[in-house]
Amino acid sequence: MHIIWHDMFVLGLPIAEKILRPLFVYVFLIVGLRLAGKRELAQLNPFDLVVLLTLSNTVQNAIIGDDNSVTGGLIGAGTLLLVNYIVIRFLFTHEHLEHIVEGEPDALIENGVIREDRLKKELLTKAELVTAAHRQGFASLSEIERAVIEPGGTIYFVGRKASPEELQQKTLVDRLDAIG
Repeated sequence: MHIIWHDMFVLGLPIAEKILRPLFVYVFLIVGLRLAGKRELAQLNPFDLVVLLTLSNTVQNAIIGDDNSVTGGLIGAGTLLLVNYIVIRFLFTHEHLEHIVEGEPDALIENGVIREDRLKKELLTKAELVTAAHRQGFASLSEIERAVIEPGGTIYFVGRKASPEELQQKTLVDRLDAIG
């Protein structure tokens, strides 16, 4: 029974290494995801999801090393949580640095015109943009005046304001539909 407790709680690596490993992996992943673009963060397709899942499995050994103890896992997880807490608190008070780390919003549609160059930069297809618009209640991209992808990957849409003629035509069509 002694060997079970030993394997579970006695560290197989020095505690400093157990703290440094997750720290290095954390920094690497932050930089890697930032370079990969905004879509990796929120607009996941099945391929992106597979990459993120396998990425987490790939870096697991870099975080835990040769130590599979519960204590080692708790130290690694605790280090990740603590580092993330410190980084978030630090960036909260340093907005300029936060913009550098997280990036800037990017307009995908301006004045009702799809910016193909921005879609290409963000690695988004028109179909993915349409899907995001549908999720927010728009039937088509023609209803959208402006679309912006935020640094976290969220896309928000601003609807197009109908002209007086379009409003009048819609009212007329609605009335005709009500009659027939």
